[in-house]
Amino acid sequence: MSIWFIAIGCLAVGIVIGTAFTRQLGTDAARVKELEEKIANIMESHEEYRESVSEHFNVTSDLINQMTSKYREVYEHLANGAQDLCSAKVAEKLLPIQPDAIFENETSINETTQINAPKDYATKSDPSQAGALSESYGLKRSKIKTRPNKN
Repeated sequence: MSIWFIAIGCLAVGIVIGTAFTRQLGTDAARVKELEEKIANIMESHEEYRESVSEHFNVTSDLINQMTSKYREVYEHLANGAQDLCSAKVAEKLLPIQPDAIFENETSINETTQINAPKDYATKSDPSQAGALSESYGLKRSKIKTRPNKN
């Protein structure tokens, strides 16, 4: 009879452990589902942010293009006014005659200017002279006088 009590006790303990284990697994599944929903929301939010940034830079690009166009219109207006209202000599000094001359002039100056790398040495007037990177550059040799030892 005691075997039956032990068997029923083990069955009851097994049922309790099984129920606890099942509840634990059920909450993990709910937690996983909750985290998956959070990830989906974050990804959607990130995609909206990226679209917002793209839209911002598209509008910025359009505004800069409009500003450039207006700047050219103002420049052409000033050039035409200078030609009409001033003498040819003064108008030529104020603004070039071609409408895009100021832009072309800047690019040609930038293209023709060549940048030379800095030199890390000093030019020498004599090939036997020590260069600036030499260890002895700028040092004068002097004879060291030794004093006799007084013993």
